[in-house]
Amino acid sequence: MTALPHLSLVIGGAASGKSDFAEGLVLGSGLGPVHVATAEIRDAEMAAKVALHRAGRAGRGWRDIEEPRDLPRALARIRPGEAALVDCATLWLTNLLLADIDIAAAEAALWPALAAAAGPVVVVSNEVGAGIVPDNALARRFRTVQGGFNRRLAGRAGLVVTVIAGLPLVLKGALP
Repeated sequence: MTALPHLSLVIGGAASGKSDFAEGLVLGSGLGPVHVATAEIRDAEMAAKVALHRAGRAGRGWRDIEEPRDLPRALARIRPGEAALVDCATLWLTNLLLADIDIAAAEAALWPALAAAAGPVVVVSNEVGAGIVPDNALARRFRTVQGGFNRRLAGRAGLVVTVIAGLPLVLKGALP
């Protein structure tokens, strides 16, 4: 049996099952599960989605950290004996873009924080390259930023899994 690598990426399309799969990786590690939530609730639909995810984790030992923008600060709160799920990088980058925060600086600060995390980190992210070319500048910028970030994250991760229709496909590394 292999242990969970220090950094894993679970990537897939919207509603593909990637969060459920990533939760299973963290729970299966045998370490204390920490959920790092990056969502900012901006409307009733998002509030309902967050409530559904919270209910799914309830009673299963998760410790929650809500941090929509400062992931290095959230990762510093991981304790030895814990494994963290960052759900998700897509919302994190969206929050940074909408707040007009320097993406390159935020990403540069993230890499050492991931390396210094006290336990394994599983990052969930959306694959954005399989759709049509967006019709507006902000959406095209987001796609470019997200795609580049996903590539760099995959390069650093010991495990990369894509999830399609709830089914995992290992792209790099081996499942624990």
